[in-house]
Amino acid sequence: MRQFDFSPLYRSTVGFDRLFGMLDQVNQPDAGTSYPPYNIERTGQDAYRISMAVAGFSDQEISIEAHRNVLTVKGERNEADKEEGVELLYRGIASRTFERRFQLADHVEVTGATLKNGLLHIDLKRNVPEELKPRKIEIAPAANSAKQIEAKAA
Repeated sequence: MRQFDFSPLYRSTVGFDRLFGMLDQVNQPDAGTSYPPYNIERTGQDAYRISMAVAGFSDQEISIEAHRNVLTVKGERNEADKEEGVELLYRGIASRTFERRFQLADHVEVTGATLKNGLLHIDLKRNVPEELKPRKIEIAPAANSAKQIEAKAA
């Protein structure tokens, strides 16, 4: 894979540090974490939902935090909840601790989260302030500088 050096751009731009940081992260290989699996869905014009498969976790064992355009979902299982006298012969349902981070776009806010049937649903809404939305500028007709004088018919 080709590596790009963005350091010359850092010297000639102001305020684009976050953009170059995100471009640097694209080149870094992922740690291979695929647990827990998730879907990202568009549920409306400016509404989104992240659905994560967190079978076996209760709502007390999952924490969700949004800070500076990063959404972090953590899950920690209590091993003290094991049933007494039960010997596990095969573990097919993963119950390991996890931490998943999502990079959120500007003006995206978390509106709520629900845990139902082993799926954690996190609802997101994009709220762009009115001053940042595009607005239509009406064009006023030009004032006619040459006035026409009506002549009387003879």
